[in-house]
Amino acid sequence: MPLTVCELHHIRSLDQLFDELSRQLKLPSHFGRNLDALYDSLANDVAGPFELVWRDTAEARKALGADIYATILEILETVAEERGDITLDIHH
Repeated sequence: MPLTVCELHHIRSLDQLFDELSRQLKLPSHFGRNLDALYDSLANDVAGPFELVWRDTAEARKALGADIYATILEILETVAEERGDITLDIHH
């Protein structure tokens, strides 16, 4: 299966993050648009392999708040570690 690349730019809200991930990774229609559902969908519903490239993270951290941003990163890192077919390229 070919590598899918998901590129995130200028993320300023959770809705925008969910929209971009849904569009680029083709999250299922039952995706619940919350952080628990994000973990579940990335861990179980998205075909791999894929690379997630997130630029402008300082902007996202400021817009989302440090706690939400840290939780999102934790979810992404956990799923990548568990699955083994996800590459993260996070530009801090």
